Amino acid sequence: MPFISNQLGWLKSGLFWRTFFLLAFLIAASILAWVASFRVVEREPRAQQMAAQVISIVTITRAALTHSAPDMRRELLFDLASNEGIRIYPLEATDVVEPPADTGVMPVLEAYVKARLGGSTKFAGSVNDVAGFWVSFMIEEDEYWLRLDRERIEGVSGIQWLGWGTTTLLLSLLGAVFISRLINQPLARLTTATRAVAKGRMPDPLPERGPTEIREANGSFNQMVADLNRVESDRAVILAGISHDLRTPLARMQLEVEMAQLSDEARLGMQSDLAQMDAIIGQFLEYAKPSDTANAASVNLTALLDECTHEASRLADVQIHSEIAKDVNVFGNATELKRVVANLIENARRYGKTPDTGIARIDIACKLQGNNAVLEIADHGTGVPDSEIERLLRPFTRLDTARGQANGAGLGLAIVDRIVKRHHGTLKLSNNPGGGLRIRISMPITGALG
Repeated sequence: MPFISNQLGWLKSGLFWRTFFLLAFLIAASILAWVASFRVVEREPRAQQMAAQVISIVTITRAALTHSAPDMRRELLFDLASNEGIRIYPLEATDVVEPPADTGVMPVLEAYVKARLGGSTKFAGSVNDVAGFWVSFMIEEDEYWLRLDRERIEGVSGIQWLGWGTTTLLLSLLGAVFISRLINQPLARLTTATRAVAKGRMPDPLPERGPTEIREANGSFNQMVADLNRVESDRAVILAGISHDLRTPLARMQLEVEMAQLSDEARLGMQSDLAQMDAIIGQFLEYAKPSDTANAASVNLTALLDECTHEASRLADVQIHSEIAKDVNVFGNATELKRVVANLIENARRYGKTPDTGIARIDIACKLQGNNAVLEIADHGTGVPDSEIERLLRPFTRLDTARGQANGAGLGLAIVDRIVKRHHGTLKLSNNPGGGLRIRISMPITGALG
């Protein structure tokens, strides 16, 4: 049942299928309306045509029988039956007669025939269990039945109409598929390219051909991608240049502090400030660093987490509780993934200390959910206001009142989010029910990207 529900949801949400079913409905409704209108409009002319045919056959047959020699009538009746499909029978009072089927045309046909052959003319769909189109006529005082095959009178049957309508509908549906694909293919191509840009990848340029609207939309999108890449490149160059230029005077200042005649307290304070500035510059460089896909490979996330938790447990102000599943492997860059875990643990150590103890209690959990590896890192600090959670992932965002953050450039979580997106993952922030911040990362396991 979930599979069927998902498929129905896809059909409801897919623009291609919406367009296809709308066109299919309009075509089917048009065909049905056309057939119904045609049958109503052509009923009168068809009835007149069939009535004229019946009147002609009856008149000619009666004249032939009337003027033929008595000894030649048997041969004449045989010729009419074998060559023309016309059979003549005497009308008896004991005949078992069934009325003709009411096809909508029959009342009009009967009215026309009676107007020419007389009001006493009888019609039957079966006489003595012999089916056909039966019409009576008089020769002097004797009354006879003239029987014709139904096909000569009924014309196009309902089954034939159904066959023609089905063929037309199938051809129309094929046309609807082609039209829907023609309309939605440029939009689907644009959607795929947009998703690639959202994931930090460079999509192939969209073809600038077709209708004017498509050409203009694809051209604008290609220009936007080119502008974004240029802005990204310029930003990386600017940040890297600024960071590089700042580290030279910082190194000189560090040397001067070491050589200056300062008190220990003053020296430690200045060294701390310089270290903080160097760390901020390092964040700039890390945030500006382009994606490194050359070293992507299968990474044992279990071993990586064990290593990071072991290193963090050596710190005096950290207590780590871990529940890490075995043999969890993801595809990516081991160095970047380790930086993600280290940044999150450091973030929890700095801003997630329990108020009464001053120790950061950090819970680390990793498990498999379907084709994804789910990593959760939570602290037991003061947390952040729910209205400010989304802002934590923005570059250069600092929530001093919420997390007691007094240092840094506000790039830590932005760097983590950027790396997670490079690995086709998602990052979600929420407040821990027991207090503090919970960070949940979901990434495809090795082989899940196919």
